[in-house]
Formats: sequence, C-alpha cells, structure tokens
Amino acid sequence: MSKRKLTRRQAWRIEKIQSERAERAARRDAQVDDKLSDDSLGPEEFGLVVAHYGKRIMVEAIADEADAGHTDGEVVSCHFRANLGSLVTGDRVIWRRGKDAGVIVAVQPRHSHLQRPDPYGDMKTVAANIDRIIIVSAPYPEPHANLIDRYLVATEALDITPLVLFNKADRIDDNNRAKIDRLRDRYEQLGYEVLTVSTRTGENIEALKGFLANYTSVFVGQSGVGKSSLINALLPGYEIKVGELSEATQKGTHTTTTAHLYHFPSGGHLIDSPGIREFGLWHMAPEQVLEGFIEIRPHLGHCKFRDCRHQSEPGCALHRAIDAGDISQSRYDSCQMILESLTPNR
Repeated sequence: MSKRKLTRRQAWRIEKIQSERAERAARRDAQVDDKLSDDSLGPEEFGLVVAHYGKRIMVEAIADEADAGHTDGEVVSCHFRANLGSLVTGDRVIWRRGKDAGVIVAVQPRHSHLQRPDPYGDMKTVAANIDRIIIVSAPYPEPHANLIDRYLVATEALDITPLVLFNKADRIDDNNRAKIDRLRDRYEQLGYEVLTVSTRTGENIEALKGFLANYTSVFVGQSGVGKSSLINALLPGYEIKVGELSEATQKGTHTTTTAHLYHFPSGGHLIDSPGIREFGLWHMAPEQVLEGFIEIRPHLGHCKFRDCRHQSEPGCALHRAIDAGDISQSRYDSCQMILESLTPNR
C-alpha cells in the first residue's frame, strides 16, 4: 500500500514543528554556551550521572575517574549541550561548577548500556556502564521462562554478568513451587547464577549484597516483582515507593518513573530502572539471538546446509543436539519464539 500524500497544510505544520524544536535546542545550546564562557565557572571535574529528569541532569561529584565505584559526593543539577547526545543514569561525565548550576562539557565512553523499546518501537538507552544485570522474577506476577530468556539473550549480547533472582520466596506455595523449581533448575543447569530471596524473611539478602558489592548493577523484570522492595531491603533509608499488585490481573503498577542510581555503603551502585513488562529484541539479528542461547552457541555453523533455519531442515546441528540432550526442547522452543518475533523486521 502506498503512503498517503501529505496536504500542503500538513507538510507546513510538520516543518513548523521541526523548526520550533530546532530553535528550542539552539536556545538551550546558546544558554549553555553563555555559561561555558562565564569566567565564574569552576575547573573541570569528574562526575557521575545519578538521575535524569527531563532537561535536568543530576551529577554527583567524584574525585577522579577511578573513584566512580566508591562515591558519596555532592549532587549538582547540570545543564548540557544537545550535541553531547542523550545522557542517561550511569554515564560518567566531565563538568564545571556554576553559580546556580553546573555545566556538563564532555561525556566519557560507555563500556555498556541497557536499552528498552520506547512507545514508538525505537530503542532507548536507559542506563549506562552496567557491570551486572539482576533479572527479577517472583511467584506473582506469574514468571515466564521466555521473558527471562529474552533478558539473558540481552545480557549475553552486552557481555554483562546476569543473576536470575526469584524474589518473594515467602509467597512460594504448593500452587507455584513446582514451576519455580523447574525454572531454577533450568538456569542452574545452564551455569547461570540463581538466587531465591525474600525481603520479608531476609532469606539470602546478605548473599545478594555480596553479589552486588563493588559493581554497578541494574534490576530488570516485570512490574510488581518487587524491585523497589529489594532496594529498600538492600539500602535502608532511601524509602523507594512500593506498588501493590492488581487484584484483577496480578500484575504490578509502575512505581519507578526514571532511572536513579543509589550507592552501596561498601562500594558499588544500583540503578533502579522503570519496570519493563516486555523486553523487545527486534533490534537484534537472528544470529545474535541464537548466540545469546549459551547452549546453542557451540552448535552453530555445524549444520549440513549453510542457510539452515534450524526448523525442519535435514542435518540440522541443533536438532541433533536436542536428540542428544545437549539442548532442551523448552529452550529451543523459547529461542524459536524470539526469532519469530523478529520476522516482521528481518
């Protein structure tokens, strides 16, 4: 179907909106330029972005780049130029102090970043310089292996160490224990670190602290799995707002509206990102998804046909591995489900 041609008025309105946006960006840059040329600005300092509220970037001062893992300094609201790109929580920056606010003058390279789809289907970076991703599930809302697998594929692509965390252990009962046990076994047998915790009873909270110490970590998972409650247990005093599960859907409500970075007293950081019910991987190539399944990876490139789609083709190395017990049927099916979700964009 051909695209509908815009009317002259529609084209004029679009051009006007784009022009206004460009003018606003230019005005913001001019304001920042004025501040940069102000002799009252202090010397360049290292900083860590701890929150991002619209056009306002909250930067925490650090002594030098090496101290980013052990910081508890002053937090300053900063301006930044549009040509610096999109800044997110976890970014390491160079900034200068001003009379009323600071000015970010440079952004240091990221060694990793976490993205999620925005309402328009585009990928949006929500956190940077992450060392560990904590994939949080719980008995309620009901955990789904395919969602956990999607997160694991993302961590493999980013080369970030994951932890599969089952929260709310106190809510495991006869109705859900078998499923939780199956999921635990599924990922432990693959070699992933798995932990079951409870903020109510304190079960394994100290073990979780040990896993997070001296790293920058981020919690991901469905809304309602208890990410904010975990932060309150790990970092008492921050008093993160906790949402309740919907009685009708058993799904959580979004309590976190922007990514925020918190400090562990013994070193390291935790980034609380907005709840994500689905984790889109459509920006990835099929080959990247296959590589993200660690038990599938060794068998890639060994099929009879170079263009094997690993479905019903003869001589498929993945099906041989399934028959041999090296790949579970459930993980293979989960991989195929993800690959099918990529089909419209292949």
